Amino acid sequence: MEKLQAVKGMNDILPPESARWEWFEDKVRALMRRYGYAGVRTPIVEPTALFVRGLGEVTDIVEKEMYSFVDHMNGDQLSLRPEATAGVVRAAVEHSLLYDGGKRLFYIGPMFRHERPQRGRYRQFHQVGVEALGFHGPDVDAEVILMARALWADLGLADVRLELNSLGQPDERRAHRAALVAHLEANADLLDADAKRRLHSNPLRILDTKNPAMQPLVEAAPKLMDFLGEASLKHLDAVRAVLDAVGQPYRLNPRLVRGMDYYNLTVFEWVTDRLGAQGTLCGGGRYDGLIEMIGGKPAPAVGWGLGIERVLDLLHEAGIEPPPAPMDAYVVLGDAAALPPATALAEALRAAGLAVLLHAGGKDGPGSFKAQFKRADASGARFALILGSDELGRGEVSVKPLREPAAAQVSRPLHDVPAWADGLRRPA
Repeated sequence: MEKLQAVKGMNDILPPESARWEWFEDKVRALMRRYGYAGVRTPIVEPTALFVRGLGEVTDIVEKEMYSFVDHMNGDQLSLRPEATAGVVRAAVEHSLLYDGGKRLFYIGPMFRHERPQRGRYRQFHQVGVEALGFHGPDVDAEVILMARALWADLGLADVRLELNSLGQPDERRAHRAALVAHLEANADLLDADAKRRLHSNPLRILDTKNPAMQPLVEAAPKLMDFLGEASLKHLDAVRAVLDAVGQPYRLNPRLVRGMDYYNLTVFEWVTDRLGAQGTLCGGGRYDGLIEMIGGKPAPAVGWGLGIERVLDLLHEAGIEPPPAPMDAYVVLGDAAALPPATALAEALRAAGLAVLLHAGGKDGPGSFKAQFKRADASGARFALILGSDELGRGEVSVKPLREPAAAQVSRPLHDVPAWADGLRRPA
């Protein structure tokens, strides 16, 4: 029979790697609590029209990368979500989430894009994102930027830098777009195939080209910053003032754009040089028009998303690994008859909040003490809890320290486990 394998670009996350993910997600959730952001979970499958309307019909995501299909039961056009912002906004509109004021939300989950799998880019990838819905002020733009900074600090990452830009408002972008198209048309012979394809559909994305041959042309292109009006510049200056006040360095990058059409005003990226071409760890900005675009009452919004795989990759490159989470105790059995009281002991200790491994034997019993102690030591447990025939006869368990050679082995009563369980607990 043919051996089945995972879909290309969609990866299994197995122990011990899964422990790194859980550690990272715990860090994220603790950060969100500190900033007052509440978790939200939206479906993986959404109407295709949500992304066409929200992201833009001529974006790379919609044109080339979405996993879209027709529901054969009812003919609905559906897609696996390529990003989460549109879905979060759809949920906020559908459930009137903003009826009593702005909401600060976050999510963690898988996204799907049909890309060529490579380091840092997979067909199923995972994101953390924040969405602050219903807040007009530049103070919230700065807040979400600084949340990402706080995450880097919590993780121990020091070599991540901030790039900042403003995309202004639609009328300002239209004026810049006309000047940009004229500049590019005047140099059409220097455009690569991708730039020619985008010239009239999404020329702003040409500024983000990675083609070295086009860099002089891009550097000479009209800059959106020169087309911004007083209100847009004031908003950007206010964001910068907050960042300056907290000592956060940044680089103004007039070529910084985002891949979705819904952005306006502030856009930003957190980038690193340690991951090669896939150097963007986190990106986002303000998207004040998206809520109305999806069918809600006009309301402002700002947020960001980061790729979990890339952040974990960077942590590995930096030599940062989560601390081990060893067991408090490992239960060693003298024979098969010890299994019922051993299980009762393990359950009582787990109920008291301890991490306990109960030795799992083979079909012929638990095996030798020597083999069990070898596994107990490998588990990282602080104590071995021994239930041999002598201990069972006395109604006791022997507690043997595994990490403190000088500490003495002691006996404890099985009838009152909660009374001595705290003595096994690993120091905080």
